[in-house]
Amino acid sequence: MIHLDSETAEAQLRSGEAWTQFCELLQAAGSVLQRDDLPDDAFTRAEGLRYLTRLVRAGLEAFVEHADPGAPVLARVVHETAKMGNDNPDNHYLNAALDGTGTYLLRGRRGTVHWLELATQRGSYGESRGLPPTGHLDGSALVLDDDGGFEVVIAAERPAGAANWLPMTPDTGTLIIRQSRLDPATETLAELHLERVGGPGPTPIDPQRAVTGLLRAGMLVGGAAQIFAEWQAGFRRDHLNRLPRFDQALSDAMGGVPHITYHHSAWALAPDEALVIDTPLVPCDHWNFQLSNHWLESLDYRHDRIHTNSKLARLRPDGTLRLVVAHTDPGVPNWLTTQGHAHGSMCFRWVHAAEDPPEPACRVVPVASVASLP
Repeated sequence: MIHLDSETAEAQLRSGEAWTQFCELLQAAGSVLQRDDLPDDAFTRAEGLRYLTRLVRAGLEAFVEHADPGAPVLARVVHETAKMGNDNPDNHYLNAALDGTGTYLLRGRRGTVHWLELATQRGSYGESRGLPPTGHLDGSALVLDDDGGFEVVIAAERPAGAANWLPMTPDTGTLIIRQSRLDPATETLAELHLERVGGPGPTPIDPQRAVTGLLRAGMLVGGAAQIFAEWQAGFRRDHLNRLPRFDQALSDAMGGVPHITYHHSAWALAPDEALVIDTPLVPCDHWNFQLSNHWLESLDYRHDRIHTNSKLARLRPDGTLRLVVAHTDPGVPNWLTTQGHAHGSMCFRWVHAAEDPPEPACRVVPVASVASLP
């Protein structure tokens, strides 16, 4: 974590050093566009440039604009035009700044969203190269009133009489809320309000918070970009067009959810090829599969079907699942478009799987043969 005393922060502000350091961090982050393992096509590089600008925007929102833990704001840092780490197209993400030594109250109404997950985290991708969890509360465990309302106390210690408690530790800095809609057309998001209980309320920005926030934002850009570039390089090198199980401990350390089993990997297809993915389904709350670009940004799910899930997909007569990734429509169920990408990343998630999910069987075949496959 960055620790600057007020005197140092003010000196850096007056001298211009704070802004210079921020710009230097952004310049260093640009080295991700020059990696030796980066595919040498203009499309990937253009998306990479846009990706860095999105990370700048996300960092400034999280660490400068909404960084006061005395007045926490539930903000969408990751969304349709700011993405990272194989963000889930089914998810509506919300983040807020927390002070791990304080107490917060989250009031809400459950709505009909399929799955709700609350978590607290420490660190950031830039400062600690991860987001280690400090507490989880699954929405299925929420105690609700007759109208679907609830209150969650967020604190290091559980207060007496609290029906719902989300743990923190003294070094907690972030609240993340995931709401998974398997069918957005029919599911309503939870209504949520967050406030600090006791302790200092809103405070005007000061040199210490401004300089620290700016540096944290700059570090996020370089940290997130390099971390996920390293992931993708490993996927392409070790298991291209396969979906092996991802390391759970690493997933948790990076801010993943302990009861989600992940299969992260990379794909690459020629114009006339298709990736066919077959798997039996194990009992679980829900599953989903998505396509992302080289930078582990989900493809644009606003306009095309680039992902599917346990509610939207059509199963085969024997109850198994077949997904088809291809540049053009092969005329079969569960086709996911590449949106003009020749390569990218992908992710299969199982939420609350009752048993270890198998590795899906993957094969690359001519797209013209997909419809006739048994």
